[in-house]
Amino acid sequence: MTLHAPWMLTLLVLLPLIWWQWLRRHPHAAIRFSSIDWLKRNNQSLRVSARILLPLLRTLAVAILILCIARPQKGNEETRIYSEGIAIQLIVDRSSSMLAEDFTNNQGQPINRLAVVKSVVEEFVLGSDDLKGRPDDLVGLVSFAGFADSKCPLTLDHEFLAKTLRQTNIVQPEEGREEDGTAIGDALALAVEKLRDLDRRRDVSEANRIKSRIAILLTDGENNRGDIEPEKAAEIAQAFDIKVYTIGAGTDGYANMPVRDVFGSVFRRQARVFIDEETLKSIASVTGGQYFRAKDSASLKNIYKEINELEKTKTEEKRFMQYTELATHAVTLDGFKLPPLLAIALSLLATEILLTNTALRKIP
Repeated sequence: MTLHAPWMLTLLVLLPLIWWQWLRRHPHAAIRFSSIDWLKRNNQSLRVSARILLPLLRTLAVAILILCIARPQKGNEETRIYSEGIAIQLIVDRSSSMLAEDFTNNQGQPINRLAVVKSVVEEFVLGSDDLKGRPDDLVGLVSFAGFADSKCPLTLDHEFLAKTLRQTNIVQPEEGREEDGTAIGDALALAVEKLRDLDRRRDVSEANRIKSRIAILLTDGENNRGDIEPEKAAEIAQAFDIKVYTIGAGTDGYANMPVRDVFGSVFRRQARVFIDEETLKSIASVTGGQYFRAKDSASLKNIYKEINELEKTKTEEKRFMQYTELATHAVTLDGFKLPPLLAIALSLLATEILLTNTALRKIP
């Protein structure tokens, strides 16, 4: 608590005047008696003794009124955080080639590429011991194979996005050859459209302004499906000031690929790894991003760490005090709700006037 005008407390030096007026004696007769010896021999009654309450009530009332003039205030500190977040569109390849087992899990066992991508991207969004997470950023998900599909809109609900990512599966042979493939251009164009549509969304508040828009495109192949060429999609992204980071996932040469025979048995054969690095580098160059190559699980995590450092969210914290005037507003202190000080002072004055004219009345 604080006082807005503490110098007003100097008026408290006037309080002794109340007692001076009360104690001084006026040389006048109230009731004429030939002798008052019998009155002196009797003790004062309780009512007469209680009259000391009158100057006491007035003193307290005036003291509180002076305190009200000094304007006691109770401050409540509030903090508002304004963030300039980044809109991030994740673009993840789920074509059948992502079944290649050239990455490893934490136990060092071979695991397919998409499983590792899911794990690392989830850490990138939610945070872990190695990655800080993106709590202030809008993040969306586009997956693609033969066709591009928006799996999750740009959102701050990162738990929902992570759940959607975990449910994203690789295209299986039973889904048909039409579903399989690598439509890089279509996927990037769809991601750009979702990032561009942010300007029309009402849920992007002033407190969560969009600092920049980026896309992170991960694939293990070359564009062989779709209607839009990757270079054209990159030009569209550049026109809307959207930076694209591209990642080529896969080892060099050959990788083990699980294959199911006609009897339903699964065996592994060597499949050649081909990543169109030139196209991915071109996309990154045109949009002002960077190209990365992930040949194993550790390098993939390091790539997302580097992107995390390159694209930082600006957070501004503003603190301010909101004051409550104790003279005119009730306030709660340690669980007790106190009435306004001005109301207390007026109640004391009213009590004094009431007692002066009733129970503690004197003649004259």
